[in-house]
Amino acid sequence: MSTEPNVFIVDDDDAVRESLGALLESHGFTVVTFPSALHFLARCDRAASGCLVADVRMPDMDGLELQEKVAADFPDLGVVIITGHGDVPIAVRAMKAGAVDFVEKPFLEDLILETVRQAIEHAARSRRHHFDITLAMPRLALLTPREREILDALVAGMPNKTIGYDLGISARTVEIHRARVMEKMQVRSLSALVRIAIAAGIVPS
Repeated sequence: MSTEPNVFIVDDDDAVRESLGALLESHGFTVVTFPSALHFLARCDRAASGCLVADVRMPDMDGLELQEKVAADFPDLGVVIITGHGDVPIAVRAMKAGAVDFVEKPFLEDLILETVRQAIEHAARSRRHHFDITLAMPRLALLTPREREILDALVAGMPNKTIGYDLGISARTVEIHRARVMEKMQVRSLSALVRIAIAAGIVPS
């Protein structure tokens, strides 16, 4: 099975599907094409990851309607909208609704390639973020009130001595609590602890 990033092209224009698919494949992407949004929804695995490139104007279901479906059912796909000049306001609406970007026809090869790469990376970041949230919430529940105070202070970037001073405990005691926090959160580095805590909604102050 290929390990290359997947790109799904949905466009009712045969020439666009073929030319764009050939371009992306020549740069190492695994490409699957569909002549309509309904074909894509019927045949694409909900666990698919990578990038969806969809035209705005298509029969039966347009690009914005498809994007809504993808946002609800395909969480690991970044969406790029292809649009004609007259469709730019629609494409802007698509971005406000979660599309990574839009590309006007006729598009430059370098531009569409870079946009697709950005959409794939965007989807990967989203997957990591959701994974971190899934991990973080049950682990946060294991922390004592004091350990949660320590975690909040660490996320805020405070050193052990300052945390100890603010909480009225020794720096050594802070180190002990910090070790317990990292053990319960199942991380080995401060950077990993901060990342997973921020994913769970702990905002540095």
